[in-house]
Amino acid sequence: MTLEEFFSKFRLLHYKKHEVIIRPGDDPPGVFFLSRGYVKVYTLSESGQELSLIIFKPGDFFPLIWAFNDVPLNQYCEAMASIEVYRSSKDEFKKFLQSNPEVLWEVTSKVLVRLRGILERMEYMVFGNAHQKVSSILVICAERFGVKRDGEILIRVPLTHRDIASLIGLTRETTSVELKKLDKMKIISKKGGFFRIKKLEKLKEEAQWYKYE
Repeated sequence: MTLEEFFSKFRLLHYKKHEVIIRPGDDPPGVFFLSRGYVKVYTLSESGQELSLIIFKPGDFFPLIWAFNDVPLNQYCEAMASIEVYRSSKDEFKKFLQSNPEVLWEVTSKVLVRLRGILERMEYMVFGNAHQKVSSILVICAERFGVKRDGEILIRVPLTHRDIASLIGLTRETTSVELKKLDKMKIISKKGGFFRIKKLEKLKEEAQWYKYE
């Protein structure tokens, strides 16, 4: 049995855009499997500044650390658009993984992919300037959420300028300036609420801080 087959045994739940699924301090009602849409996990500073930690796509599941270690969740999980999720109890989810080692291997691989993405973002956030941070997060999103269409890469997540700023720790105003630069360079464009990468290799060059003095 696959992970999707396991979760499909449970009731399908619906959440609207911007609806919060889990809040800090909540005891989650179970493990969620994302069937349709995107969910962002973020934290808020005391001043109210948002920092996004990860974006889940269809096929992802959360909150995994709580499911395995009973560690309280200190972040928000919010629907970025209308979403559909299945929800299993924590005990049933763990029991399923224990009896299906090949699925446990799949889960471990997914976790490592997420970790790699977080480490890459941390690297750019520490060493990169604003231009490189914006370029790098678009590269990461293109690799994780992109699909090739008409010679371009469509990032299927409905990202706003604020969403991108939240992913890299910049203000929305600074992020917008850098996005406009990339648009003028004809590296990216935005149509219908979605970013399109016109020149991925050029975007990668813009993201490499070691090439700058």
